[in-house]
Amino acid sequence: MEDVLERWKSEKAAAYLASAVAANERDPKRAQLFRKMANAADEQAEILAKDLHPRPRFSPSVRTRVLSGLLGVLSPSMLRGALSAHKVRGVSVYRSKSFDSDTGIKKTSTPGHPWPTSTDDIGRRHKTVDNSGTLRAGVFGVNDGLVSNTCLVMGVAGAGVGSSEILLTGVAGLLAGAFSMAAGEFISMLSQKEMFEHQIAQEREELERYPDEEAEELALIYEARGIPLNEARDLAQHMISDPEKALDVLAREELGLNPDELGSPPKAATSSFLTFSVGASVPLIPYLLGYDKEGIVIAAILAGIALFAVGSALSLFSGRSAILGGGRMLLVGSMAAAATYFIGSLLGATVS
Repeated sequence: MEDVLERWKSEKAAAYLASAVAANERDPKRAQLFRKMANAADEQAEILAKDLHPRPRFSPSVRTRVLSGLLGVLSPSMLRGALSAHKVRGVSVYRSKSFDSDTGIKKTSTPGHPWPTSTDDIGRRHKTVDNSGTLRAGVFGVNDGLVSNTCLVMGVAGAGVGSSEILLTGVAGLLAGAFSMAAGEFISMLSQKEMFEHQIAQEREELERYPDEEAEELALIYEARGIPLNEARDLAQHMISDPEKALDVLAREELGLNPDELGSPPKAATSSFLTFSVGASVPLIPYLLGYDKEGIVIAAILAGIALFAVGSALSLFSGRSAILGGGRMLLVGSMAAAATYFIGSLLGATVS
């Protein structure tokens, strides 16, 4: 079990930040929710403090103070991820619209995150969540590889080197970029997953230590969304009655986490490597096929077609015109490639 003193500090920091959220939240209902969450965190800290001798005094860390200060500049919804990392409960309200407080009828909710009506809904409803995020990440990976390596090839070609040197440089750029993307994605995903797993483990221990307090926190979140408090408490108690499903719903509603989608570092790294490589290989095709002087023209044409296709694909996620999206991507990519070709030409002339 995690050191009690550290758990106490975590609860006190969560209470401190929840109070800061409440002070900077414009919506009265949300502000009230976070004031109550601050009180609830303080109460849980009091329970932990009974096992601490002598009784410690709380002093916010520099990181906690910085985040509190940022809440005075940025909206709480913009800092949802950071607040969740500091175990501030209730941040899930920033990804779901609430109920109508007068009628008690749900208005709308985030796609893929419908309001639970029973413990059977927990977990099952998330199996049908749209996985377009993976596709979107893949498209961006291809785009990164395409733009960066096209610019690299154009810059080297502008310097006046031969086709073999262009190919060698392009392959080196592909490998360097792909491995760099994969390594960065692996570390990023691993750190995120470890943080999420740590938070869920904390939630499990808290559920075992003080289930009634956890149920009350969940009820407060439901109340903030428009459910009358008595009904919210009944629903929360119903959710808490099944320990495993209770942990699932607490992670989702208090921390804004989806335990089923914590991410796989190896898969993320492999995906980044492959998608970047696919994009970066496009400007290398004519040189791999043995073209010499005309290779740069063919590479530019292929890269232009690919840029338009990627821009059109991204329109699937923006909802804008595919032609507009493709044309914009083609324009931006072409400008970047032309700039690097021009700079390469200047450097080539200077060196020679």
